[in-house]
Amino acid sequence: MLGLAAALGGGLLIGIERERRKGTGPHRAPAGVRTFTLAALAGWGAQLTGQPLLVVAGAGLIVALAAIGYGRERSDDPGITTEVALFVTYVIGVLAVGRPSLAAGAAVIVSILLASRGSLHRFAVEWLSESELRDGLLFCGAALVVLPLLPQQGAAWLTAVNPRRLWGLVVLFMGLQAAGYVALRVAGPRLGLALSGLASGFVSSTATIAALGARAREAPELRRACVSGALFSTVATVVLLAVVAAAVNPDGLQILGPSLIGGLAAALVGAGLSLRHQAGATAGPMAPGRAFNLWYAIGFAVLLSTVTFLMAWLEGRFGLLALPVGAALAGFFDAHAAATSVLSVAAAGNVPRTEVLSAVLLAFTTNTMSKLIAAFSAGGFAYGARVTAGLVLVALAVWAPLLWA
Repeated sequence: MLGLAAALGGGLLIGIERERRKGTGPHRAPAGVRTFTLAALAGWGAQLTGQPLLVVAGAGLIVALAAIGYGRERSDDPGITTEVALFVTYVIGVLAVGRPSLAAGAAVIVSILLASRGSLHRFAVEWLSESELRDGLLFCGAALVVLPLLPQQGAAWLTAVNPRRLWGLVVLFMGLQAAGYVALRVAGPRLGLALSGLASGFVSSTATIAALGARAREAPELRRACVSGALFSTVATVVLLAVVAAAVNPDGLQILGPSLIGGLAAALVGAGLSLRHQAGATAGPMAPGRAFNLWYAIGFAVLLSTVTFLMAWLEGRFGLLALPVGAALAGFFDAHAAATSVLSVAAAGNVPRTEVLSAVLLAFTTNTMSKLIAAFSAGGFAYGARVTAGLVLVALAVWAPLLWA
């Protein structure tokens, strides 16, 4: 009886949606609420008999009737949505015998898809750009095609490098960039440069600070808004560092936890205070662009592999002293690559917790120095001084747990 209820309810639900779009007169669509309900009940009854040939014959009959109905249809819409939906409704009826909950859920999803025709059409044709579609396909290929094919262990000479884990981080970075881009596209310019800085910070906080500094130099009236965006990019740096630590070495996340919490709190305070000074500033309209920077993601993978290999080699040749030195040097270029390399080396060997924490914090500090240089060189003294106050506050906050321990 539960299967019968699922088949009957699913057929009625899909059929009611199709009935509303069926139209009237000689140009109406061939199937409505009664046809869809009967198709679902036919699938349920055929499956209930336990005769596979009857189920196949019923499916063939539904396909034949749908083809005949499409051939006789005189509407101006050349699509075959109704015909395909009729066959899916039959399959839902078959599914309702053994898995009624799944059949009911499938009927709801099909109804939502059918009812969202206008919204989906506008999204695919008007809202979604060609570059965004291409980026979505690239992301799906990287996550669903390339990632499963990579081995867990690399070559013997690639010490502490896990190809699948590294590419997984690349996919993660691409996803975070895309999430920030989508948030910016959906929210629009009302949140100003703050949201733009937060989204861009997942790509490169240093580059974001430099870009906003150049804009502040060109338009001094937007200086405070640019400072807000720069400080929000630092929030992204701390969040991304936590995500990387959790993905590479969950134990390392426990080591970095207090520092990350302190740094995130300080970054949010600084960014929040900056919002008070940019209430009247807004960014220009956001035009469709790229959801993520593929070359940045690939470059990140190459940089991460190189830094991880070098750190592992230095640690094996010179001991633990080389770990903080290598992390500090790598931090000038990318804090996340340096931190990931340290955590990867720590996961592969016995590295004291204090050494791991100090190496990651050194990378964070040298990266902060790079941001300061970018702020002053791109935005001038007024912009650089304001950004420096927020960056120094965050740097002190991440070091505080270690200094007070």
